[in-house]
Amino acid sequence: MANVTFKNNPVTLLGKEISVGETAPDFTVLANDLSPVTLNDSKGKVRLISVIPSIDTGVCSAQTRKFNEEASALSDEVELLTISVDLPFAQAKWCAAEGLDNVKILSDHRDLSFGEAYGVVIKELRLLARSVFVVDKNNKVTYVEYVGEGTDHPNYEKALEAVNELTK
Repeated sequence: MANVTFKNNPVTLLGKEISVGETAPDFTVLANDLSPVTLNDSKGKVRLISVIPSIDTGVCSAQTRKFNEEASALSDEVELLTISVDLPFAQAKWCAAEGLDNVKILSDHRDLSFGEAYGVVIKELRLLARSVFVVDKNNKVTYVEYVGEGTDHPNYEKALEAVNELTK
């Protein structure tokens, strides 16, 4: 498993760690209107999945805004998903306040379906570990980053390079 800390304290990640080349596991999370969303709902598109512990924190907000800004320059073939365990209502309120429209913010609070499938559930906190996954049109994982320290930023450039490689 990935060695991850949160505020410099080691944490235990639950679920199966994902590797490049694997078939991306399906999952069910909730949209802001409480409707279910699965990976297969966006099949045929390149998916950039940005995973954050909580939308109401500085790094998580910055990560979501950064990918939202970059999404406007990406191909229409790309679906940008941000997943956290925040309640859908809190996510919707945050998006409205921030004016974000290029990213789908989804909640894994109900059953941790995504978190367990991708090995990012922080056992001690019931949050998701900061991470980024890129999944191609055929559901193959082409990029994975488990951020070593939960309060650090991911490598935005490498994640976006991985997306751009799939949309050339």
